[in-house]
Order: sequence, then structure tokens, then C-alpha cells
Amino acid sequence: MHQLTELLQRATANVPVQYFQVALDGGDPIYRERVYCYELYHQLRCQWPTNTPFYLNGELDKAAHPILRGLGADYAKPDFLVHQPGYMAENHTIIEVKSSNAQWNGIEKDLKTLSLFRTKVNYKRAIYLLFGYEVAVAAERVRLVAAGLDGLQPIELWLHAKPGESAQQVHIGIDA
Repeated sequence: MHQLTELLQRATANVPVQYFQVALDGGDPIYRERVYCYELYHQLRCQWPTNTPFYLNGELDKAAHPILRGLGADYAKPDFLVHQPGYMAENHTIIEVKSSNAQWNGIEKDLKTLSLFRTKVNYKRAIYLLFGYEVAVAAERVRLVAAGLDGLQPIELWLHAKPGESAQQVHIGIDA
């Protein structure tokens, strides 16, 4: 799935402002990860190639998966998976998404999940996608958390700073 990087860049650039931040009656707009992810899924599916064996799945619950239970990964509900369902040998990419106001404990859980899917579930790529106007601050938070985790596998850090612009890969190989 060599075109995933380009697909992700185009799809993030196409996420409209109303899905980047949700307007509130009587309040300031807020980030809602689910709203952003649903729109990103839509944008990715609109351009997904037909000549690939890989599928894009969103928020796939792994609780009943017999192989993942044995690997200690059955707790996970990744935001996105690029894989061949029913065929564990060809796992491609796991993606976790967080808004730029992500909490420290959520970041640690996501990094551990991404790392676990690289080591035990044999995913080729792990992407941590941060979105929001304050992504530079969030990226630093991610780097600090990553530095405190032993055995962290390479994870790509992507930042989506504003609607109408592509997310950019800023770091490959977040590792402690």
C-alpha cells in the first residue's frame, strides 16, 4: 500500500473546518476526535484505490479476536486499520488519532497500542496523527511521553495543524 502517505495527505487536506472543530451554541468550538475521524474515514474512502487488497476499517473492536487475545492486543480499538481482514500475515498500518488537547494518559495508551501492533501483530506502519491548531505543543507532549517508555517501536508522528492543509509527517521512529 505504497500510496497511503499520499492518500492521507490528500484526505486530511479535505477535512472541512466544521469537522476539524465542532461549533457549539453559546460556546467556543471544540475538538471532537470521533467527528474528525468519521470525516477523515469518509475522505479516505472517497479516494481509496480499487486495485489494492487492503481495506480501510475504522474503530475495529478486537475483543473477540482469538489470535489477538493470545498476543495481549484484544483490548484495542484502533481508530483506523489498513489490512486484509481475515489474513493476519498482511497487516499494513494502524493509525491512532488525537486532538491537540490530548491528555497525557491517553497519549501513553496510544503509543503503547501502536508499539504493540508493530511488535506482536506485525503491522508494517504505525501512525500517530495529531490534529488541532496547537499540534506543536501536542507533538512535544507526545515526544516527552515516548521518551519515558521502554521498548517503544518506531511510530510515525503526523501533524494536521489546520483545515485545508495536509497533515505532515514530522518524525519517524519515535522511540525512547
